[in-house]
Amino acid sequence: MSQENVIAVVGLGYVGLPVAVAFGRKFPTIGFDVQERRIAELKAGHDRNDEVGDDELKASQVTFSSDPAQLRRANFFVVAVPTPVDASNRPDLTPLVRASETVGGALKAGDVVVYESTVYPGATEEDCLPVLERVSGLRGGVDFKVGYSPERINPGDPSHRFEGIVKVVSGQDAESLERIAAVYGAVVEAGVHRAPAIRVAEAAKVIENTQRDLNVALMNELALIFDRLGIDSHAVLAAAGTKWNFLPFVPGLVGGHCIGVDPYYLTHKAEQVGYIPQVILAGRRINNGMGGFIAERTVREMIHAGHSVRGSRVTVLGLAFKENCPDIRNTRVIDIIRELQAFGVRPQVCDPLADRDDASAVYGVDLVPLSELQPASAVVVAVAHAEFRQLSLDDLKKLTIADPVLVDVKGLYSREAAARAGIRLWRL
Repeated sequence: MSQENVIAVVGLGYVGLPVAVAFGRKFPTIGFDVQERRIAELKAGHDRNDEVGDDELKASQVTFSSDPAQLRRANFFVVAVPTPVDASNRPDLTPLVRASETVGGALKAGDVVVYESTVYPGATEEDCLPVLERVSGLRGGVDFKVGYSPERINPGDPSHRFEGIVKVVSGQDAESLERIAAVYGAVVEAGVHRAPAIRVAEAAKVIENTQRDLNVALMNELALIFDRLGIDSHAVLAAAGTKWNFLPFVPGLVGGHCIGVDPYYLTHKAEQVGYIPQVILAGRRINNGMGGFIAERTVREMIHAGHSVRGSRVTVLGLAFKENCPDIRNTRVIDIIRELQAFGVRPQVCDPLADRDDASAVYGVDLVPLSELQPASAVVVAVAHAEFRQLSLDDLKKLTIADPVLVDVKGLYSREAAARAGIRLWRL
């Protein structure tokens, strides 16, 4: 098999790079990305996303390139480019269409193209396949085949790697399904699950993250209710969690390129066929509003502690969308920052993992090293990076002025311990 298949992975981000490196152990593999800076750093043996270690990357047999001509050597293409939403939360397939055009220019008879990017049911065959046909001049399903295999990469999670997660695969027909299953099965130790149709595999992907989004939305709504009732939501969840079938979800910010985005792909398709989703969109509204709510509670706690709001400084620990990960895409921490600014507060943001240039370019946020933070009226622990988890209440108190306020988004600190330390604590 390794002599028959030459793999090309198009898109070398959080998803594509681990996939390319895994395939490179079994097959001749080309890792393609349009960003020359990304290709240069990978050739130098470093992944800025920290999904693939430097030693592993340097030992990789993948040929990294930004030259589309290199793709002509491949006969099995994996497309793993981002699928974002626009400012109105409508699916933006621009990266997917452009990647399809690039692959179409390299297609030959007998080739297979598998999409891993998250899409709505039908996108592979209705949106991507026509592009491949137009550019290549070949007939899909006859001259070449397409398939879909949803990505399940969890950024910042070393316990769940590409090779150890069951891979859902699908194809246009029985022949393509078996070839796709064989190729993935050669590198995925956890095995493959053959979906009966491409649309089934596409739907499976979007509901995985939609389910989690809704579960967190329920916890967030409960947190909003309990806050008004003066009840600690984490104490409630600890009590409820003693029941054997209570699901261990907690309130929090829901960002990133998956959970905070994927549900919109499903609701978009639902609206196209005449159904207006209610539960899914309600969950999205709740989750999207949490950053503003946290900022408002921060300001309220500052007022109760005797601090003036306008012109005051608030330290925000974390910008990435999740802990122990440098990814700032679609981070909802920015909602806290923007709302604080609307109150006249001067936020200073610290994130040791996020790229300073990216933070400045994408959000206009200048990241400050932990050692250079100025004393603030309040500290918002927004992301539970390992470095932040090591900070004691005394450490946090040193970051503040008199009568400090601690806003604990992640529920890391005890109310009783904070009171003993002379810190006014509010937890989500």
